[in-house]
Amino acid sequence: MEFIHKSVLFDEAIESLNIDSNKIIADGTAGGGGHSCEIAERAKRLIAIDRDPDAIRVLNERLGGFGNVTIVNDEFKNLKTILDNLGIDGIDGLLLDLGVSSYQLDNGERGFSYHKDAPLDMRMSKSGLSAADVVNTYSEEALADILFRYGEEKFARRIAKEIVGAREDKPVETTFELVELIKKAYPNKAMRDSHPARKTFQAIRIEVNAELEQLAGALESAIGCLNSGGRISVITFHSLEDRMVKETFAKWANPCTCPKEFPVCVCGKKPLGRMPFKSKAPTEAELKDNPRARSSRLRCFEKF
Repeated sequence: MEFIHKSVLFDEAIESLNIDSNKIIADGTAGGGGHSCEIAERAKRLIAIDRDPDAIRVLNERLGGFGNVTIVNDEFKNLKTILDNLGIDGIDGLLLDLGVSSYQLDNGERGFSYHKDAPLDMRMSKSGLSAADVVNTYSEEALADILFRYGEEKFARRIAKEIVGAREDKPVETTFELVELIKKAYPNKAMRDSHPARKTFQAIRIEVNAELEQLAGALESAIGCLNSGGRISVITFHSLEDRMVKETFAKWANPCTCPKEFPVCVCGKKPLGRMPFKSKAPTEAELKDNPRARSSRLRCFEKF
């Protein structure tokens, strides 16, 4: 299957990075190379990073003609180590396009989609903890907690109980088996709102890939890797990661911890930079062309 991924907020993301021919840019989620190809055309150097072996194979094919591109198979939270290994002291921009790619969703073998029957996998790196491991080995309490925290699923306890009950007879091995258990736990009236498996699959995927820990680590690492005037641009797809990015950028822009009633700052904490804009959402035209973009948001931070 060809690695195809529609880059969400493409023009907005590229513009936000403020790229020119003197800058070194890192794409922490290079995927199928949608953003990366454009960055490589404009920048002095591109560091294209992805943890998915399928993506790395495609990136080598699609970016092979560029002499200014370095492709790295790693997790973006390891940005500092990656740059150190390449002898790069600082970068002028970082792009993170979070979440699961269109290729990963559409490739049934990967187990990300609740619309395709496949082994329970969901591993972006194709290694380590799998969705089957989570579903079949986590306690009922741990499952319910994950579904509630990462999926904001209000029927988390009912779903967790259904899963644990079913696996006493046999392991839950496929996506459709999991979908059927979720449907059993869902009240009929709630089935009309959206696909009942959407939140559960999101939650398990986040747990399997440690997505929030990855993001927190990447943000902490990235601010120290940015040169003065450098920008971090992040595209998010759900409220948990968007909240983390929003709060982190806000803290960097206004780190003062003094009580509001103080007339002047005495804590001595200085802003690390600014947010060029609050956030950007897809246009109606983009949503018509790519419905998967509906929940996406772009945020940007520029370092002083």
